Amino acid sequence: MTKQTPFPRIAFIGTGAQGASIAADFTLAGLDVTFIDQWPAHVEAMRANGLTVKLPTRQLHTPVKALHLCEIAEIKEPFDLVFMVVKAYDTRWAAEMIKPVLAEDGFVVGLQNGMTHEAIADIVGAHRAIGAVIQIASNMWEPGITTRQNDTDESWFALGALDPEQQPRVHDVADILRNSGTVQVVDDIRSAKWMKLVVNAAELIPTAIIDTAMRDSVRDPEFLEVMRRAGYEAMEAALADGATIMPIIGMPPVMSNHPERYVDEIFDEVVRTFSRDDTLTTSLQDWRKGRRAEVDEVNGLVVDFLEARGKAAPMNRKVVEMAKEIEAGRRRHHPDNARELVAHYRELAQ
Repeated sequence: MTKQTPFPRIAFIGTGAQGASIAADFTLAGLDVTFIDQWPAHVEAMRANGLTVKLPTRQLHTPVKALHLCEIAEIKEPFDLVFMVVKAYDTRWAAEMIKPVLAEDGFVVGLQNGMTHEAIADIVGAHRAIGAVIQIASNMWEPGITTRQNDTDESWFALGALDPEQQPRVHDVADILRNSGTVQVVDDIRSAKWMKLVVNAAELIPTAIIDTAMRDSVRDPEFLEVMRRAGYEAMEAALADGATIMPIIGMPPVMSNHPERYVDEIFDEVVRTFSRDDTLTTSLQDWRKGRRAEVDEVNGLVVDFLEARGKAAPMNRKVVEMAKEIEAGRRRHHPDNARELVAHYRELAQ
């Protein structure tokens, strides 16, 4: 590395809907970026035709350097900066795969849902791990083509080092990531990650269970209360873990410090600013593609965390139970499921 180019070699492991669009921004900015993905058809499409990014008012196209996962073993020169954008449940194996080709003074940045920064730090070392919060809506249904519903002026990230001694270097990473959106460097990345998990617990799996777009799900006032209750329980878990209530996704510091009012404010902002009428949560996209969603890593984490401390998370537990039934093939993700979740909420509210 040099002072002028602190991260000359950059890789993205996981170049689906989110990772591909961010990596494309970096590529178009003239950075040296390698795309690594586990979907063979996607890699081959990018090699043959480049990557297309569809944005709300424009379209980008760029040639890219794309590798299959198996080709990581052929890499000779280490990467200085790796952005991990795989599913939360894939974090550990992805970190193990990239560790041998990560520079000694390099970083892995987990642009993911859940508390994945801890798993990354376990594998590559806390001194080489950067936690991150990401807020972008996007989808990918065809290899080589991603649709990003938030352009760079609406995309938001937070970054923070796990090793306090590395925090000054995070600003260099933030400068690179600003090619793709607004970036805030925070001293307490753990709290920021918890605040995002609070939102995810309310929105991701609940809306997937009823097979409905985000904005449609909140139009039902009773189902909205189901989602808020899941978020309230997640906030209880965050506070039990010592997290500090803090603004994320560009919201002002004058937000409420009351836990439930905070959940309401941050959830409303996600729906208002970061969703479109056709926005599907990543969990619903996973199920429609026949894949499992991040159930254990979001709502399941809330349940496990609170129950380990002698507390209950009954709404999140119900969400997890129904999600597991869907993934086991014993239930369909369908709008009719809303009745069961609303009935459960009413029982809890009595």
